[in-house]
Formats: sequence, structure tokens, C-alpha cells
Amino acid sequence: MTILITGAAGFIGANFVLDWLAQCDEPVVNLDKLTYAGNLETLTSLDGDARHIFVHGDIGDSELVASLLAQHQPRAVLNFAAESHVDRSIHSPEDFIQTNIVGTFRLLESVRAYWNQLEAEAKAAFRFLHVSTDEVYGSLSATDPAFTETHRYEPNSPYSASKAASDHLVRAYHHTYGLPVLTTNCSNNYGPYHFPEKLIPLMIVNALAGKALPVYGDGMQVRDWLYVKDHCSAIRRVLEAGRLGEVYNVGGWNEKPNIEIVNTVCALLDEMRPQADGTSYRTQITTVKDRPGHDRRYAIDAGKIERELGWKPAETFASGIRKTVQWYLANAEWVANVQSGAYRDWVQTQYAKEDVLQ
Repeated sequence: MTILITGAAGFIGANFVLDWLAQCDEPVVNLDKLTYAGNLETLTSLDGDARHIFVHGDIGDSELVASLLAQHQPRAVLNFAAESHVDRSIHSPEDFIQTNIVGTFRLLESVRAYWNQLEAEAKAAFRFLHVSTDEVYGSLSATDPAFTETHRYEPNSPYSASKAASDHLVRAYHHTYGLPVLTTNCSNNYGPYHFPEKLIPLMIVNALAGKALPVYGDGMQVRDWLYVKDHCSAIRRVLEAGRLGEVYNVGGWNEKPNIEIVNTVCALLDEMRPQADGTSYRTQITTVKDRPGHDRRYAIDAGKIERELGWKPAETFASGIRKTVQWYLANAEWVANVQSGAYRDWVQTQYAKEDVLQ
């Protein structure tokens, strides 16, 4: 038996592969385009491991995907592949349309053709699991109930709109063609191997480098935070026992405003890597102009996956963020290597000096 995972050199996908192969011997075919966020160094512990087969390629390459499906005959396809940063989608929306919408469509077409020719038993057992985001639901006020799986889609950025479109395509392929699909919509992930443009790793990296810690607007945007290894365990559980055609929201039950996250990271760094002069890293916090269309609050109601599948997160935010900061302190080489020239150019563009509020 084999599974095919797309986008498995990215943050969540790579963590999933590492966790999967730590728990079972079922081989993984890893298809990744290796854009800025794809990093094979995350998977160096699997070098020489016959259970991990890496293929450099695009989910939109129908010929390549068809050949991989025919060669490896996977029992499941897990689609992690996506352009995934809201800020980048504001600057370059076309990349998101091509990968998240067109790419997902072409992947679904390739998988549908493969699934249709399977023998009855293999066809019944096959699964297509699509990994998505809570951002498709839009924004909540401070008093609104958390997102459930029946919440109306109201995406507010090119990123979330493109992911919403991909979710709709996956749903349509189930209802139109009978493709056995599962969809997960997760909240903000954090943890090891996170590309340092996202909030938590950016704060850690910048703090240690003595740089400003840029916080959008008043810093009171609220997100639900999910430790990446908890997300991986949820996906394994949905793959194992999820009801066909269903959507499962995956959250950490950890609603926190961004400024609290930043202050928590600073406090942990003050404890674990204190500055020589005794100054708190909090002094590096800098307010920058809020990004366009910034959603105010996301909150996930993860009750369905707990009721139906018995899953709930193992980590609290306190335990998960401590593990995360410890990991970054212990893996400075990985951080340095992932910070390519392209990444540095992006940070300079996004947090330009003229945006700093006095």
C-alpha cells in the first residue's frame, strides 16, 4: 500500500510525512513543486529511506500526475499543495489562482481517471483528502460563534477565495462523479519547520537577530492556533474513518490575539535565550500599517471531529508554543538555510520602512 501526498515538502505536508513514517511503514510518494515554501531540508532525516519517494513536479502537470498514479497505485491522495500566505496573495494573486484553483482541478481530473479504472475493492477503499483552511469562512466579530462546517463561505482575500474555490471543486467531484473525498479546514498552524514569514517563526527569528517585531495594526486580530503535529494526527484520523463527502474543521481551541502571541514568544525567549543586557525582546515590537482586508477574527468549532472521530488536540497553546520556541533555538542551521535571498526580498517588500507607524 502507498499514499501520494502533494505539497509534502511544505510546512504541514513535511510534518505529516515525518509523523506518518515515524508511525508506520506505508510508503509515501511526495510530489512537490518546491516553490519558496517547499524545503527538502526538512526531510533530510529520510534520505536513503525507501519509504519516501520524492518527485519534483506540479499538481497541474496532468501527465506527470497520471504517470505517478499508474506507477505507484496509491490507496489515497492527500492534497496539501497550495499557495498559502495571505500577504503574498495580495501582491501576486495569479499564482494562487493557478495553483489553488487550476492545479486542484487538474489534480482532481487525474485522480478521477485513475479511480475510475480501479478494481471494485480498491475503488471502494480509495480516498482523496483535501487539506484546506478556516479562512474560507471569512471573518468573525468578537461575539460571533466559532466556525462550524455548515458556516457560509465568505472569503476575503485572493488566498482564501482561491482555497474556497478548490473546496467547492472537491465537493462537486464527490457529488457529480462519486469521487470519495474528504475535506479538512484547519486553523492557524504553528510548530517545527515553519517558513519564517508567518507570525510565530518570524517573531522568533527577528527577535534573535535584533530586528523589529512587526505587528499589524493594533495587534488584536484573533486566530485559533493549532500545533502542527496535532493537525497531522487529525488528518490521519479523518483519512482512517471520516465519512465520505464530509468536511471536518480542525482547531486547537486556542483563540489568541496576535499581540498576545508576540508577547508570549518574547517572554519565552527572555527565559530561554536572555539578552546579555537583560533587555526584554518586547522592546523590539513595532507596529506596522495593517494589511488590506485583514480579517479580524477566526475561530474554529472542532466539535464535529471530536464527536464523530474521537479526535482532539494533545497540545495546549502553552505546551505547543514552548516546544516551538525550543525547536527554533535548537535548529538555527535550518532557519539560516531556509532564509534565501528570495525570502529576504519578500520581507523587505512586505514590511517596508515607510509602513512603520510612529
